[in-house]
Amino acid sequence: MAISVPTQESLLAEIKETIETKNVELLHLQFVDLEGTLKHVTTTVEKLDDVVEGKTMFDGSSITGFSPINKSDLYLQPDLTTFAVLPWSVEEDYAEGRFLCSVTNPDGSDFEGDPRNVLKKTVKKAEDKGYSISIGPELEFFLFETDEKGRPTTETQDFAGYFEPSPHDYGEKVRLEIYRTLKQMGFTIEASHHEVAEGQHEINFKYADALGAADLATTYKWVVKTVAKQFGLHASFMPKPIAGANGNGMHTNISLFDIEKGENAFYDESDGRELSETAYQFIGGLIDNVKDFVAVINPLVNSYKRLVPGYEAPCYIAWSASNRSALIRIPATRGAGTRVEIRCPDPSANPYLAFATVASAGLDGVERNVTAPEEVVDDIFSMSDAELTERGIENLPPSLDAALDALEEGRIGKETLGDHVFNEYMELKRAEWDSFRTAVHGWELENYQTKF
Repeated sequence: MAISVPTQESLLAEIKETIETKNVELLHLQFVDLEGTLKHVTTTVEKLDDVVEGKTMFDGSSITGFSPINKSDLYLQPDLTTFAVLPWSVEEDYAEGRFLCSVTNPDGSDFEGDPRNVLKKTVKKAEDKGYSISIGPELEFFLFETDEKGRPTTETQDFAGYFEPSPHDYGEKVRLEIYRTLKQMGFTIEASHHEVAEGQHEINFKYADALGAADLATTYKWVVKTVAKQFGLHASFMPKPIAGANGNGMHTNISLFDIEKGENAFYDESDGRELSETAYQFIGGLIDNVKDFVAVINPLVNSYKRLVPGYEAPCYIAWSASNRSALIRIPATRGAGTRVEIRCPDPSANPYLAFATVASAGLDGVERNVTAPEEVVDDIFSMSDAELTERGIENLPPSLDAALDALEEGRIGKETLGDHVFNEYMELKRAEWDSFRTAVHGWELENYQTKF
């Protein structure tokens, strides 16, 4: 039976009813910049019709990676499926709502510098090949104490470990409030738990189509930070905020569905691993291309301090049906839930760009009929350098600088991001690396200042 898709008219009618019922007065029109930082323009409900028609203009020259000052007028086109009332704004006779938006040019065409539009192009490319993309990201975060001025410290609010409950997990109350808030905003929450490091947490939500998953990831980060602040804490999605502790990952689960057959294209019960030829090709595409897009899914100088042996973060380019030391693994679920998990992305990545490059790399493997390398079932972390070399297991780039070189020399990043985003991204990240390279760090002063 075909799934009924709500029309724009029916969605708008529901939104207007909610606005009236909840006494919504203000609407936040949200979008992300090149780095995935959430922005918004606020208007009143009296302007709803203009909002829906995409008539809200803003200055694109003030947004990182967007427009030059002589072509600065851009517009926001809301996605009606993303409307939500903000739970923390609700009072007896007042509330605020939000839409996530795509960015358009004055003529109504998609603005090529909008990360959301980049992902939409990848989704369209997959549809043209007969596939829809489903993604389920898992974003980890730390909860840190703040000082007397409200600035974040690196002191955690608990001393719990993996899956540990209260009384040791003082963050349980915060996670509960995050769960309640997300649920009120339309999320389906599947799990919530303390992670491995002290003060580290994870709340998993149900997978969605690629664009919906990026919208959910963006909203999730905003909600987590907002709720944490209500408790006087700072939520950090920084990849490696504490040396010597596990970092924050964004394991990304991805599936292709055959649109015509309505089936998971990765599943084949006749295969020994119950994986289809398409699944193996997709894995091959990720393995073959990952060096060329890792600068997008691990975008910070700090990202590469997480991707080192010893902290469960995969830094070796290999795949396995179950081995968590591999960069890519296949979770045990089969049938409609068959999926590929790429484990190196971190939550500082722009979800729209990250999901676009991951999907494009895998689809490239399908299109070129790439053969996946041999599965690695042994613990890669315990292998010597000689054994890694003998088995042909390569490392991810060791730094942002090296990752940017690979992105610049490769093909997938340029093709997926498009000229505008690619060039702006390279300029932004080269500047970030140069700033880091030329800065004098505390480690240098501690080790050199008195010695030399």
